[in-house]
Formats: sequence, C-alpha cells, structure tokens
Amino acid sequence: MVNETKERKTLSPKIDIVFQALFGEEGSERITTNLLETILNEKITEIDLSKNPILRREMPNDKLGILDIMAKINGNQNCDIELQMVKQEDIIERILFYWARIYTKGLKKSEDYKELEKTIVILISDKKIESLKKLEEYHTQWRIIENKNRKEILTDKFEICIIELDKINESKEKTNDKLLDWLYFIKNPESERVKEKMRENEAIREAKEKLDKISEDEKMQQLAWWREKAIYEENTEKNAAYRKGEQAGEKKNKIETAKKMKKENMPVDLIIKFTDLTKEEIDNIE
Repeated sequence: MVNETKERKTLSPKIDIVFQALFGEEGSERITTNLLETILNEKITEIDLSKNPILRREMPNDKLGILDIMAKINGNQNCDIELQMVKQEDIIERILFYWARIYTKGLKKSEDYKELEKTIVILISDKKIESLKKLEEYHTQWRIIENKNRKEILTDKFEICIIELDKINESKEKTNDKLLDWLYFIKNPESERVKEKMRENEAIREAKEKLDKISEDEKMQQLAWWREKAIYEENTEKNAAYRKGEQAGEKKNKIETAKKMKKENMPVDLIIKFTDLTKEEIDNIE
C-alpha cells in the first residue's frame, strides 16, 4: 500500500513572516512575554500586541529588513524586535534609526518631553556583526553610560539588545540558560535541546505547537519558500560584492607595491614574483 501522507517540513522561525506569525500576533502573548523576559531579564506583567502590523508580504522581492514586531510592555515601554537574516554593513546605524523613530513617534505636538516612553530595540541577527566581532557574548545589552566610571546611566529610556545567533556555538553553553533555550528554538526548532525543554517550559511547548500549525498552512509554506529564496539570493549578492571589493583592494595594494619597487629600479622579474602582476600591468604603472 502506498503511503500518500506528505512529509511536512517545519518552517524556520528565522524567516521573518514565520517569526511574525509566531510572536507578533494577538494570541501569542504568553510565548512573546516569555521570550522578552529572558532577553530583557525583567518581569513583564502586561503585553499588548494589538498595534503590531502583521506584514505578510505576498511577493518574493519585497524589501527585507523592516520592523518585525512591535509590542507595548508593562503599559509604558515600547519594544521592537527586529529579525535580520541578511548581512547589513550599516546594521548598527539602522537599529539606532529604528530606536529614534519609535521613541519620538509617541510624542504628540502639545505634550511635554517627559511624556516620551522608554523604548527598547531588540536585534536578533543571524550573522555576526562586524563591529562586535571582538565580543564573545552572543547577547549584549546597550545603554547610555558616563564614559569615565562606566556605571552611571544617563537615562533609562534607551536600551538596545543585540543577539548574534552565529555566536551561539562558540559560547560556553549552559544547560539551564532559558534565553539559550529560546535561541535554539529560533535556530532549529527540531533540535534535541528544544524537544527536551518543551517538557520543562510551557511557553516553548506552546510556541512549537503553534509553529507546527503554521507549517501546515500551504500559503505560509509558499510565502516562507519565497522569503527563504529572497534571503539566500540577497546574501549571495552581498557576498559576491564583498569578494569583488576585497579583490579590488588586493589588486590596488599590489599595484602600490609594484610602483614602489619600480622607483627602486628593481628587476621586473622580481616585481612579478612579489606582486603576481603581469609584465604588461607593471609596464603600465606610472
């Protein structure tokens, strides 16, 4: 007898539309609260996802990297979660821009600046961030502090949290790290760690059950495939551009070296050996 049951592929929570459907829609309050509590390391007694726009894009070439999830927490804090799958050279500047836009948006014309609410931006990046490459931690929290003693905080209204998923395997993993449990769920919801933690953490179990339902939806499957393809193509283009720029930089350095060697009247054969440039390229150097 032929088995006609189709094997269902669990959609990746790293795909933006899947992430939105999991954590950004009304009805996801418990799992989103649990996720945010582990990231921010604070108790959340109230969360509102009702104003979060669900941006289920229909076309594969829609722009990537928009605001993913907006939440109001504890009645007076704005929290944005940005999931970034494509490597962006200006990602820190983008995050600061998002923070500023959210922070100032809530102030009406006649209101006092004191009415501005605490704004938190959480960046979950699939790739390592170049400016943070010296830091081993996969989870960092940033505030404005006094430069000399590095203890006094200027204001509690600014906070940026950055998570680099690509650093998880390089960290000293802890079996009782609740944030790490969630990050493994986002990276690979079918991992053994997730299966184990589902028995301990009701929120992770609820998230996995919701993900299974989302994964059964044929429209979501198609949209997720489109998004995954678009992310892959954009990353491929960026990598190619980076390699091209890197090669151009190497060629420039070789030409500069050859120029100095020519000024010292060194033999052409020696210049070729040191720079890998052709004789014609060396002859054309002025």
